[in-house]
Amino acid sequence: MRFPRSCGCLVHPTSFPGKYGMGDFGFEARTFIDFLERTHQTIWQVLPLTPTGYGNSPYASYSAFAGNVYLISPDVLHKKGLLTEEEIKGIQLPSGLSADYEASFKNKDKVYKLASDRFYKNLKKEEEEAFNAFKKQNQHWLDDYVLFMACSLHYDKQPWNTWDKDIAQRKPKALKAYREKFREEIKLQYWLQYEFNNQWNDLKKYANDRGIRIVGDIPIFVDHNSADVWANPKYFEVDEQGNRQLVAGVPPDYFSKTGQLWGNPLYKWDELEKDGFSWWVDRFKHMFNACDAIRVDHFRGFDAYWEVKATAKTAEKGKWVPGPGEKLFDTILEKCGELPIIAEDLGFVTEGVEKLRDKYNFPGMKIIQFAFDSDSTNSFLPHNYSQNSVAYSGTHDNDTALGWYNTTNAEEQHRARTYTRSSGESIHWEFIRLGMLSVSDQAIFPLQDFMGLDSTHRMNIPGTSSGNWLWRYTPDMLNEVDEDQIRHLAELSNRRFNTNS
Repeated sequence: MRFPRSCGCLVHPTSFPGKYGMGDFGFEARTFIDFLERTHQTIWQVLPLTPTGYGNSPYASYSAFAGNVYLISPDVLHKKGLLTEEEIKGIQLPSGLSADYEASFKNKDKVYKLASDRFYKNLKKEEEEAFNAFKKQNQHWLDDYVLFMACSLHYDKQPWNTWDKDIAQRKPKALKAYREKFREEIKLQYWLQYEFNNQWNDLKKYANDRGIRIVGDIPIFVDHNSADVWANPKYFEVDEQGNRQLVAGVPPDYFSKTGQLWGNPLYKWDELEKDGFSWWVDRFKHMFNACDAIRVDHFRGFDAYWEVKATAKTAEKGKWVPGPGEKLFDTILEKCGELPIIAEDLGFVTEGVEKLRDKYNFPGMKIIQFAFDSDSTNSFLPHNYSQNSVAYSGTHDNDTALGWYNTTNAEEQHRARTYTRSSGESIHWEFIRLGMLSVSDQAIFPLQDFMGLDSTHRMNIPGTSSGNWLWRYTPDMLNEVDEDQIRHLAELSNRRFNTNS
């Protein structure tokens, strides 16, 4: 579908300031939305909101459906009467430029149990009906997920295929026994997902009421150590014991000389197709309910994906295999109706990828940082954009604009200065201006670029497994952003009003 001409900001909730070691859905989230409204921005793009696994990556999750419960705000729980002021004071942590996930998780786990116990103890009829309705509506993933998490905690978060054989292979007697054994933990996990859902929906409404649409993110692949693979092994390239056989990645590219070996088990697309891609339909329906639009990560993988043996050490030796293509998206279109999707079509884009993207009118992504490594035909230069696209200065996988300029070669710096007719000193604003004034229907910029931050503030370095996803900002940093400049560019580029709001 086509999107209205608009602009916005990319920042994940974990990056918000706050008193609990990481950003959450509380006061600072609303402060950020107020900033968007004041500056005439009508898009807030987030990374996946699912539970984080290894390395705290939102792209390595225990579930494709569940919410990251550590985004639940203790302050909101206090307002609901589920926590005392003394209890939330007791879990406060210093707020800086880096998330302290370990301490935050530990502290929040303490108070979540208290809040959950009070929720169940004081459950009124209306709330109980809403809770039961939530559980029923999400039964297709929730029942398996809460049991998976209870077992995962029992087995110290070790991969599910290393658990006791009977529960790993989902023997009916074992499933029944473990549900009884971990009854209390399962009750907590149900409440956590219910509370996450309520707090997120309240925050989304706060944004939508101010004309701001939320763009979510759906990774194409799921983590091996997830409720999805454990509950649906027939859909994934795993053997009878649950060991991975074929895994995902990408061949050598701009980001990595040996490619990226992601390690996610590949799908058995033939099996998925047999029941009408029901798992994928459920996933898209879930995402469209949670967000106003979705960025589909690694869109290329739906046309063709890089298949690597699970025993491989790098992604260099693999092969391209045809993906589900139109069969999948025709089904999703039929089941879900209009598809507000942004296709992440970066990397080497084939004719097949373009054909699949364009058939459904999905906008692709244009990254200004990629525009200066060749001549005037470079597709990432704004004069080569199409309207049905999204312009970015960079994404969560890129350096900041200022960081890119300070570390790239002299030739690219020269091209960037020439193209922007600038000295390069404020290259972040030059890139924002280019994106704003481009013909792209949407222009989205990482918050770090509005703040003019250097490489030390980037969110992720692809191909590395530690030190990522940690970035946070302080209230002062947001207050110091040049809001007049953003408003001016939104007005100048005719991006102020969202015709869908």
